[in-house]
Amino acid sequence: MSMIAASPQTLTIKGLSKRFQIDNDFVEVLNDIDLEVTPGEFVSIIGPSGCGKSTLLRMVAGLEQEYQGEIYLGDELIKGPRVNRGMVFQEARLYPWLTIENNVAFGLGHHHSAEEKKRIVAEHLELVGLSSFAKAYPHQLSGGMQQRVSIARALVNRPQVLLLDEPFGALDAMTRISMQQEIIRIWEAEKTTILLVTHDIDEAIFLGDRVVVMSKRPATAKAVIPIDLPRPRDRNSYEFVQVRKTIYSNFFSEVEVPFSYSI
Repeated sequence: MSMIAASPQTLTIKGLSKRFQIDNDFVEVLNDIDLEVTPGEFVSIIGPSGCGKSTLLRMVAGLEQEYQGEIYLGDELIKGPRVNRGMVFQEARLYPWLTIENNVAFGLGHHHSAEEKKRIVAEHLELVGLSSFAKAYPHQLSGGMQQRVSIARALVNRPQVLLLDEPFGALDAMTRISMQQEIIRIWEAEKTTILLVTHDIDEAIFLGDRVVVMSKRPATAKAVIPIDLPRPRDRNSYEFVQVRKTIYSNFFSEVEVPFSYSI
């Protein structure tokens, strides 16, 4: 890539708490979350359904601004959305009336010349392996290919942090495995800091440098588990299975859960 990215900075979450008002009641979602993510690190976040994982990501993105605590990217206190943080959702959320290249270009804004936009878009379509589909429309692409477009669109501004909110949850098992390998390839090429929210424990281990296990609501960071496994990772290796057992023991503390191989 020929674009120059800003110097990487640490993402720091301090004392983060969040509650929602529903009718006349308050529902506590997050409780005193502390987390530091170093530049270029890949951190996976897992936890029970409804514990606030996606809310946490939205707060880092600046999409949720009513909370207690602080979030910093370097010395910048996050107060709202900025291009130094990109987000990919479970659904691709592409504009059906735009071509793939125009969907990717949509995130660039107006501060680039037409020639610069064309070059940047071409570089990112190449990054996600979709150069030959630049003139196609979203309905002509598979679900996995549409998510690649979403990733390209999230990366066009060279964000320091990429936020992935269960981006492979709607994909079939084989496509999901392929996309996991794809995101590792992109991460290794771009060196972008990544936070991934997933409900899939195997995915969290396969992708992450660390796995944050969140408790049930109001969620705390119950455990932070380093994944000291070489890449590429073998899901069936003894070491991988041992990490999985450790995470299961944290995830289901007092409950004996049958062993399973999720993908």
